[in-house]
Amino acid sequence: MASNITMLPSSVSSTIRTAGLMTFSYSLNSSTIKTTPILDKIAIAAKAGYAGIELWHDDMDAYVAGGGKIDDIRKCVEDNGLQVPTTIHIHNWFQPDGDEHAAAMDTAKRKLEQAQAVGSPHTVAGPPHGAADRSMGKRHYHELLELGAQFGVKPAFEYLGFIADLKTIDDAIEIIDGCGHPNACIVLDPFHCYVGEGGVESISKLRPEQVAVSHFNDAPADPPAATQRDPNRVMPGDGVIDLKRYCDLLRQISYDGFVSLELFRPALWEQDPLEVAVMGLDKMRTAAEA
Repeated sequence: MASNITMLPSSVSSTIRTAGLMTFSYSLNSSTIKTTPILDKIAIAAKAGYAGIELWHDDMDAYVAGGGKIDDIRKCVEDNGLQVPTTIHIHNWFQPDGDEHAAAMDTAKRKLEQAQAVGSPHTVAGPPHGAADRSMGKRHYHELLELGAQFGVKPAFEYLGFIADLKTIDDAIEIIDGCGHPNACIVLDPFHCYVGEGGVESISKLRPEQVAVSHFNDAPADPPAATQRDPNRVMPGDGVIDLKRYCDLLRQISYDGFVSLELFRPALWEQDPLEVAVMGLDKMRTAAEA
């Protein structure tokens, strides 16, 4: 199951070190080159100059189902000098209760074990797509964080701009503040801020340790924001989101973690994945240093 991409030590800096700017590190969310095999994704991220790669549990499961081992993935990450800021994602944990919740937590445990195995400090925990029982969700998030602590992994709550509820940073803050757990944290994303129409200003309400990762992307002017979905995302700087303001707010709270290119564009999946990764890193740098 070896990758046929040349593995490189991470000698190429993938960090902004421009005078006067807070340092960010760059990651590639592997959804951006979704159709590429997982070991190739890792090697491509390193070759393109990223410091990290976000890995999806579906990809890890497919690799293991094909005869590979999680240890192979961890070795590939280490051989390429990368970090894994998060794994993606845990779902169905927020609600309902009872037997369905118990089953969801069993799945969450397996994914937390995977996150630990590949060296990730966080895994992304998604919200329900319909109406949210916030009281139940806060209790269950506390439970999920307690489970994660057994593996040294912090589940990070993710708001989604295109769902019925829990669409904004403020919605996410309510959940992490209300769960009563010191490990509570969120995933930031400018696309979800834009399509959820909650804006970015509430970044200022966060402490840097409450941000597990910042996804990074842009959105087109058309179609209307409220109708956009994941495939509408575009490269940073190719859309209408004020990414300078977004990054300024990250710096104001002293966030110096990963910004991670997360796109879901089928047209990109048909292109050379290394060229896509290189282009994405260049566009992230340009937007983040603006």
